[in-house]
Parts: sequence; structure tokens; C-alpha cells
Amino acid sequence: MRIIGIDPGFAIVGYGVVEYAGGRFTTVDYGAIRTATSLSFEQRLLEIHNDLGSLLDEYRPEIMSLEKIFFTTNQKTAIDVAQARGVISLCGITRSIKIAEFTPLQVKQAVTGYGKATKRQIQEMTARILALEAVPRPDDAADALAVAICCAHTNLSLLKR
Repeated sequence: MRIIGIDPGFAIVGYGVVEYAGGRFTTVDYGAIRTATSLSFEQRLLEIHNDLGSLLDEYRPEIMSLEKIFFTTNQKTAIDVAQARGVISLCGITRSIKIAEFTPLQVKQAVTGYGKATKRQIQEMTARILALEAVPRPDDAADALAVAICCAHTNLSLLKR
């Protein structure tokens, strides 16, 4: 099963592509889509759409795993990230890719077994699970890989449908 994990944003969108078979992971690719602050917000959304669309066409995942947005203070940022998340979801939907969503708590529990794990603990465990020599960079890519791992570990019924 090929899964693409996404850490949504509008300045940086982290992505991580993994294969999951027989309880084992193989890392295919990871990185980040970055949009320039000099672009209008609409142009940034279009860039996310185009770049993510190219990644989806290249790697052809069967499922897209997204981290749910969790903001407590900055509503403007939350709205902007939510718009980017809509564009990201649309990229998957138009390619008939199943979409699964997970809260930060679900990701922490699935990757580390502990719902209050620190960001560093999640990143280190992600590297271990994927047998990587180092924690993936940028942090957004590491987060996206963790979301993909969460999907494989917790959402197998969706994967089988």
C-alpha cells in the first residue's frame, strides 16, 4: 500500500511517501513544498495545487493521510491553513485517492505509543520506524511521514476498502 502523508500549510507543505506491506515500511520520498511570501495568497494556493498534483501523479499513492488542523490562538493563520488544506484534499479527490485524517494526538499515539510525546520524540521514532539514518528534514517532512505511519498503523480498515 502506498501512502502519502501530508503536513498541511500554506508557506510549507510537508509530504512523505511510504510503502506499507506485511507490517513493514519502505520510505519512497519526502520533502516540502515551499511557497514564496512574495506571491499572493491565491498564487501560493495554486503553487501548492500544481506541485502536489505533480507529486501525486508521480508517486500514485492509494491513500492520502492528512493531519487535522489544531490552532488555539491565531484564527487568521488557521483559516489560511484550512484553505490550503482544502486545495490539498481536492488534489487527492480529483485523482480518486482515499483521504484519511488524523489529529495530532492520534499521530503521537500511533508513532510513539504516548499521546503527550514531544515533537522530537515523534521525529526520532519516525526515523527509527522507517530505518532512516537521521531525522528527516525539514520538520514538516518528518511530520508528514509520521502522519503516513499513523495511517498505516491505525486505519487499516480504510486501506482495505
